[in-house]
Amino acid sequence: MVTDETIREQALEWAVRTGDPDFADWDAFTLWLERSPAHTQAYDRIAAAADEAADLLQSAAPANDDIANDGYADDDPATGETPRPRRWIGGMLALILVALVSLGLWRQMAPDLYTIETAPGEMQVVALGSGSQMRLAGGSRVVLDRDDPRFASLEHGRALFSVRHDESDPFVVTAGQNRIVDVGTVFEVRLDPEAFGVAVSEGAVQFDPDGQDVHVAAGQALRRTPDGYQLADIDPAQVGEWAEGRLTFDAETLAAAAQDLTRATGLRFAVDPASADRVVSGSILVAPVRDDPRSLGPLLGLRVRSQSGGWIIGAR
Repeated sequence: MVTDETIREQALEWAVRTGDPDFADWDAFTLWLERSPAHTQAYDRIAAAADEAADLLQSAAPANDDIANDGYADDDPATGETPRPRRWIGGMLALILVALVSLGLWRQMAPDLYTIETAPGEMQVVALGSGSQMRLAGGSRVVLDRDDPRFASLEHGRALFSVRHDESDPFVVTAGQNRIVDVGTVFEVRLDPEAFGVAVSEGAVQFDPDGQDVHVAAGQALRRTPDGYQLADIDPAQVGEWAEGRLTFDAETLAAAAQDLTRATGLRFAVDPASADRVVSGSILVAPVRDDPRSLGPLLGLRVRSQSGGWIIGAR
């Protein structure tokens, strides 16, 4: 597992490299940013610190006009004033200098990130301060900030948030490249390779406010589908019901259902490749399936068989 300190050091390295006018490896940089929301947050912080450090260096530079050809622009002919020196003076050497100075600022400004991760079959309740809390489902991982209790980054799995609304300081959840802003709410977020969704039981959230800007109200769920994001009505009681030991599938792919079953029971479920395109609907209690995985078959019209210490599910 990559530590938060490692991410900070990587962000510093990328800040130095991307500041070089000859830098060309933008594809690798973009892949690093997209690998985790924590990478983007770390890079944004180090970039802000570098800007602040550059301002400090500029303010400390000599104010005489003998250095106009040593990193300063010529006097503005309209005003006769000397503009501020160019930000990156002296190529890579100055970049490294700014990075080293900004490292000290970064350590003061850096978010105090920490990670909570649950094993399959485990659930954890986390107090978020000011009366807000999060329930993290099994097989899930979330990044939080001790300095900002109004932020959470779900890296995979499911989380149920009960949030005290504060219009001046909205609660923000990121999930992959998705951003969800609380509008006074009880809502859950799901992020898996097979599925992404937001469902609301109380209040509302704003999904991707800087892009699609979709309002998801109580009794609604937004899901990612092959055709894009779709908003649909749901029973509010189904939101976060996994925290009470129940799972409901509504035209869910078998792959997504298997992931949920693994997460909830702690048992390993996989899908028979011949049934990869099959979808299922229905509601089940988790405890009986944990005790006897074969009981899942009659409930959802599936075939369930044991294999290599796990369970394979498919069409009958």
